[in-house]
Amino acid sequence: MDLETFRWLLTHDGRTLLDVASRAYADADGDPVRAAAAVRRTEPDPERSAAALTQVGLRVRGVAKFGEDALRMFFTPDGLEQATRRSVADHRAARLAAARPSSVVDLGCGIGGDLTALARAGLVAAGVDLDPLRVAIAEANLAALGLEGAVTVADATTLPLGGFGVAAVDPARRDGRGRVFDADAWVPSWDFVAGLLTSRPAVAKLAPGLPHDLVPDGVEAEWVSDRGEVKEAVLWSPHLAVSRRRATVLRAEGLATLTEEDDPHDGAERPVRGIGRYLYEPDGAVIRAGLVTAVAGAVEGGLLDEHIAYVTSDAGFRTPFAATYEVVEELPYREKALRAALRERGVGRLTIKKRGVDVVPEQLRKRLALRGDAEATVVLTRVAGEGTALLVRPV
Repeated sequence: MDLETFRWLLTHDGRTLLDVASRAYADADGDPVRAAAAVRRTEPDPERSAAALTQVGLRVRGVAKFGEDALRMFFTPDGLEQATRRSVADHRAARLAAARPSSVVDLGCGIGGDLTALARAGLVAAGVDLDPLRVAIAEANLAALGLEGAVTVADATTLPLGGFGVAAVDPARRDGRGRVFDADAWVPSWDFVAGLLTSRPAVAKLAPGLPHDLVPDGVEAEWVSDRGEVKEAVLWSPHLAVSRRRATVLRAEGLATLTEEDDPHDGAERPVRGIGRYLYEPDGAVIRAGLVTAVAGAVEGGLLDEHIAYVTSDAGFRTPFAATYEVVEELPYREKALRAALRERGVGRLTIKKRGVDVVPEQLRKRLALRGDAEATVVLTRVAGEGTALLVRPV
C-alpha cells in the first residue's frame, strides 16, 4: 500500500469500502478469496480493494496486541509485527507519566503503537519517523482513538530535542533479511541511543536479549514480561532510573516488579541447596534481569545448581515471579529407566521442562512412546552437576 492509497482509505469512500471489506471478511469466515470477490464488486480498483482487505485482516490480527481498539486502527504488516503489545506499552507510558515530564517525543514512532499509549496516559506526545506512510498511519491512529498528539516526518538523529521533556526511542532491529543483532547496525545506531541515555532524560525500548554489559553506568535496565512471555528490555536514563536492574511481570491480575534491592544475595555467593519439597521456575524477565536469587530469598530457598535458573525450597509460596511446583518424586534420569517409570505410573500425556541439559523435549517425548490415561510434568535439569529428573505437580 502506498501513501496515496492509504490517504484514499481515510476518505468517505475509503471508509465505506473498509466497512464493506469488514462485512465480507466476516461473511467469508476469513477466507481472503471469497472476501476479495465481494469487495471487488464494490470497488473494482485492485489497489484500493486489496488495501481495504489487507487492513481488515491486519485489524483482526491486531486484536491480540491492541484489543478491540485494533478494529478502528490502521496498520502495515511490518508495523503490526513490530508494534508493542498494548499492556506493555501502557506500563511504560504509565511509568513515564509518573515522572511528570513536560512532553515526550517518540523517535521512530512507526504506526503509533507507543505514541497512542503515551497520549492515553495523559502525556503531551509527539512522534517522528522517516517513513511518510507510517507517519500518516500514526496520525490516523491517534485520530481513530480520539487521542491528542502530533506526528511528522523527520530524522530522529538530527531532530533538535531541547524542547522535549523526555526522548523515547525504539531503534529498528530488522532489515530485509530479518533480525539485526549487531547494535551498531540498528537504526538509529547504538551510539545514538547510548548518547541519549547518558545526556538527557530518555527511555529506550530494546530486545529482551540485551547484554548486561551494554547498559551504560547509571542507567536502569528493566525486563518486562507479559503473560509469561518476555517482551522487551527497557533502559531508563539516570534522570528516570530508580534501580539498576528490574524485572516487571504483567499478568491479568495486575503488575508486580522486582529489583536488586529485593535480592538478599545481590553481589554475594549464590545460595545452592538440595532438592526441597517445592520447585520454582522463575519468570523469563526475572532470569534476564539476573534476579533469580531474589526469588530464592523470597521463598526461603536456594538454587538447584549455581548456573541454572531453578529454585527449590521446603516452603510453598505463590509468587508472581515464578511458577510453583510440588516435587512428587525423583525419577530415573536415563531414558530407558525413565520410560519404564512413567509407563508404570500410567502416564500418557507428558509435559517436559528442562534447563541446563542437552534434551529436545519434543524428540524425547516421541522416543518415550508413552501410553496411558494419566498426565504428568517432568523437569529435567542438573543438581550438583548431575542430570536429574523430577516428577512435579503444578501448585
